[in-house]
Amino acid sequence: MCSVEYPLVEDFYTIQGEGAHSGRPAYFIRTAGCDVNCWWCDVKESWDEDQHPPKTVEEIVEGAKESGAEFAVITGGEPLLHDLDPLTFQLKQAGIQVHIETSGSSPISGYLDWITLSPKRFKEPLDDIFPYVDELKVVVLTNKDLEWAEKNAEKCPDSTQLLLQPEWEKEGAVDLIIDYVKENPQWGISLQTHKFMEVR
Repeated sequence: MCSVEYPLVEDFYTIQGEGAHSGRPAYFIRTAGCDVNCWWCDVKESWDEDQHPPKTVEEIVEGAKESGAEFAVITGGEPLLHDLDPLTFQLKQAGIQVHIETSGSSPISGYLDWITLSPKRFKEPLDDIFPYVDELKVVVLTNKDLEWAEKNAEKCPDSTQLLLQPEWEKEGAVDLIIDYVKENPQWGISLQTHKFMEVR
């Protein structure tokens, strides 16, 4: 029987640079293919899955095991464009926790320990994902994004960690978020620490 394959941009051992698990060593698995196409995306090369060769589940899991990482982060692109059941099952069998970062624009799949939802205004997440969201991380450029963040937070469980993240190159986004969080302390701030630490 043929092994399941995924179009893969890259997979590598690194430090989680943002969100609730910032600073933790992690094995990143970046799938190819995206139907959201954020204009500020810093991995636009991940959008076209035809540009990236497939890699088997066994190859990906072996890399994660050899790294010694306690958890893997599946990202993209948009990872939920793919059925993640085979990959996440084998990662779990190897004793590795599985985290995912998604826009929620496709149906949820996989055996997941942590779901980070990063919703985008121009392609709204499906309602099915909200009951399972552990972390809501919203990229902020303007006040409209703050309104969008609150709209999505209303659909999440009470236990969801709420984080606002400034768009890296948008002047004024940090100040906007700081003022908002001081007035709305249920929210926290996520920074892309890997960028100023120059961690791959």
